[in-house]
Amino acid sequence: MFDITLKLMRKNGRMLIPAGIAILIGTAFIAATFLFSNTMGDALVHQQTALYGGANYVVTPDSEALKNASEDEQSKAYATTVADFQLDRLRTIDGVKDVRVDATVPRLTVAKGDRHVTGVAIGTAKSLSLLPVTVSDGNQPIDNDEIALPWSVAEQLGVGVGDTVTVNSPAAQAAIEGNAAGAGATVGASSTVGGAATGSGANSSAMTVRVTGLTDDPNGAYSYYGGASVLSNNVLATMSGAAEFNDVTANTLYLDLAGAGEGRDGDAKAQATAERIAKLMPEYYVVMSRADIDKEALQNLDADGGLSITTVFLLSFGILAMVVAALVIANTFQVLVAQRRRTLALLRTIGAQKGQLYASVLLEAGILGLVASLLGVALGIGLIAGLCASGLMGGDELRARLILSWQAFVVPIAFGVVMTVLASLGSARAATAVTPLEALRPIELTDTRRAGVMRAVCSVILVAAGAALAGFAAWQMHESLVGHDALIERYAVVLLMAIAGCALIFLGLVLSAAFWLPLLMRGVGSAVSLAGPSARIANANIQKNPRRVAATGAALLIGVTLVSTIATGAASGKQTMEVALDQRYSVDMIAAGGDMTDKQATDAAEVKGVAASLYAPTTVRYVTTKDGKELSVMLVGIKDAAALAKVMKADLSGVSIGAGDVLLPTINAMDGKKVGFDGSVVFRENPAGVETDTETGAAGRKPIALKPQQADYRRVSSDYGAVAFVNAEHFTDGELETAGHMLLMRVDAEAAGITMNDVLTNVQQAFSAAPGVSVSGPVAERSMWETTIDSMMALMVGLIAVAVLIALVGVANTLSLSVIERTRESATLRAIGMTRGQLRRSLAAEALLLSLVSGVVGVALGTLFGWLGSYMVFSLYATVALPFDWATNGLVLGVAALAALLASVAPARRAVKVPPVEALAEA
Repeated sequence: MFDITLKLMRKNGRMLIPAGIAILIGTAFIAATFLFSNTMGDALVHQQTALYGGANYVVTPDSEALKNASEDEQSKAYATTVADFQLDRLRTIDGVKDVRVDATVPRLTVAKGDRHVTGVAIGTAKSLSLLPVTVSDGNQPIDNDEIALPWSVAEQLGVGVGDTVTVNSPAAQAAIEGNAAGAGATVGASSTVGGAATGSGANSSAMTVRVTGLTDDPNGAYSYYGGASVLSNNVLATMSGAAEFNDVTANTLYLDLAGAGEGRDGDAKAQATAERIAKLMPEYYVVMSRADIDKEALQNLDADGGLSITTVFLLSFGILAMVVAALVIANTFQVLVAQRRRTLALLRTIGAQKGQLYASVLLEAGILGLVASLLGVALGIGLIAGLCASGLMGGDELRARLILSWQAFVVPIAFGVVMTVLASLGSARAATAVTPLEALRPIELTDTRRAGVMRAVCSVILVAAGAALAGFAAWQMHESLVGHDALIERYAVVLLMAIAGCALIFLGLVLSAAFWLPLLMRGVGSAVSLAGPSARIANANIQKNPRRVAATGAALLIGVTLVSTIATGAASGKQTMEVALDQRYSVDMIAAGGDMTDKQATDAAEVKGVAASLYAPTTVRYVTTKDGKELSVMLVGIKDAAALAKVMKADLSGVSIGAGDVLLPTINAMDGKKVGFDGSVVFRENPAGVETDTETGAAGRKPIALKPQQADYRRVSSDYGAVAFVNAEHFTDGELETAGHMLLMRVDAEAAGITMNDVLTNVQQAFSAAPGVSVSGPVAERSMWETTIDSMMALMVGLIAVAVLIALVGVANTLSLSVIERTRESATLRAIGMTRGQLRRSLAAEALLLSLVSGVVGVALGTLFGWLGSYMVFSLYATVALPFDWATNGLVLGVAALAALLASVAPARRAVKVPPVEALAEA
């Protein structure tokens, strides 16, 4: 039977191609998922360990031992300094080539003239190989007061090797202020830190240093910051807030040991050196090889669930694609068995047993699944290899390379073969029902069997159970929102019930598609048949095999429903969050920061789409509310209430902001509760209970008492309990110091003919040279939400497109099988005068009926599911918008219609190619 099976496959090879393509696409997706996970895991581990540079051994805290240590022991272990590691002694050990301390300055500001850039800085090393960055021009810092800058920073500042720049950091400034306060220093004193003058006339930690080199970051260790600066030891100490380098806090050492990676003897020598080093290390510190560190990093990634969740998430779409492919495969083998009934009957006549015929069909399915799966794995490998080579997967931040694993081969091949064999079981059973007498009967290919009663009963139960679950979940959500006691208080359980309800409804509808989908197509086809003879023939042909029509339609229904659900949820989320943000903010866009300049504010105010703006000084004070609670307040100095009314969406009628007035909100921005004040409000520099030294100048300004006025304006800044507005004279006369500035903007993008995102981008660009300035407000948050939703939607739709593609292959397959079945019928129609064009149009109409009816049902179901999901998720934030996404749904239906027309081209060509007389003779 093996030889006979192979001959039958060769004879019907063209019929097997669509099914093979469906398997190929599904298995390629699964293989690519595993390869993607391997690649990203390798890239993330490399990125995590890129900080080690060329180190082959690392000294790090022993996390396992510290789990059993006391809190004091843990604090002591993580409070180690450079001195605790005895660097000078380490360097004298035979086999130690170099040592580098992992000390970082997270916010180093580098300035040249009026330009400044904030980034990250690390300590230097004697050997370039230990640095996680490369010095592509000049040299790494060695002597005091030296720095190597990233190329991007050097270009922004306009400096090169040999120039001088000024560096500073919050830690260094805090250390200076702490020392000044402890010594009773006053404003106007000068100080010298780390051997460099820090300025005169003010306490400052700024240092002037010389640029010795320019760095690159080829491994993406600091890609988030645009690279890293390298500091000499004394600069690193000052910028870390330490008196000298030995006082810098450090928890990791990077070692370059001789012999590591040079074979068994070399590794043994390096390990022996590492053991000697371990004896000198502080308690709870361990010396690990680079290989062990890489292995542990990968295990940590898996333990965090990042890789496994991603893999499972992507595999779910691969499995979905294979389920859709199974419907296509089942259709193919149903027609193959029906077409071979006479051949199978002849085999029974000459002695073939039922079991042999059964095994023959399964063998054919297994061979098809194996070949197509092997090609799918090859395609998956090619796709990931191409993405890695193109740089699209990693970009500048990750090093992406193809990593093969057994899972990428075994799982898709096994899944492809098993799914193909399972999809052919029904056809194999049909083959065993063939009797020897059928060898003498005419071939009847059309399957007119009706769907079983059991399937109908199961479908009704599933739909009813799903509707009950979904309805109960929506009811419980409503009860919770209106403040009533819900039967189920845990939100996660209610959400899962809604998801399970939708899944059961959809599963029930797919199972019962053999009942309702042919009826629906018959109704639509009756209307379409009025268009002419081609449409009438298409409608009649669709009704001939309802089971195949249902299977093909269900395959397309799955993909379209999922796409529509995601599109509806995305549209609902955007509209709902837009309303919610408008309710929570009274100002469209706010820029605030301590390093904002007048020119930057002017440039931002002149951005197209900014209809009005208000630039004002700010400072932070503390007040006590009517109910005795402490409230942090940002005070903003403005000219009058009229200037504020131009940028604020709130009722400010009757508000006046004179020299003794303050305008406060009625709602606390931190907790959303109402806030009230009695009499005059006293604004203090420090929270209650914190002493203020009134002799230290700016740090001890006297409290200010102002008469409060309150208006219902919403969140201006989420960093403080309230943003209050006072007369600007308090800042000009020195009663309040200017700690920063705020720019309030009213945006009218529609009138300016520009998008909100473009307005936001241009405003952010205006402050690009001021890293301390943040841009917030509903415009910024709306842009963030829309970008996130669009990205997720694009990802999900892209993944589901695999299933839609396979479903459309199924449409082409169904048409091809229909053409084979109707060879005699088509010949008869041609013989009585039907033209080739009319026959082509009938197949095109048949494809459109299949795709559009299934597509419209999918859009309707997806919209309902999307509305329910939006209500369950977004009703927590605001009144839920329930839109119909005309654009996406129309695009999906348009693509389905176009693909269906394209799918009908090859079958139509085959139908009209054979002359009527020859077709009648062959049929």
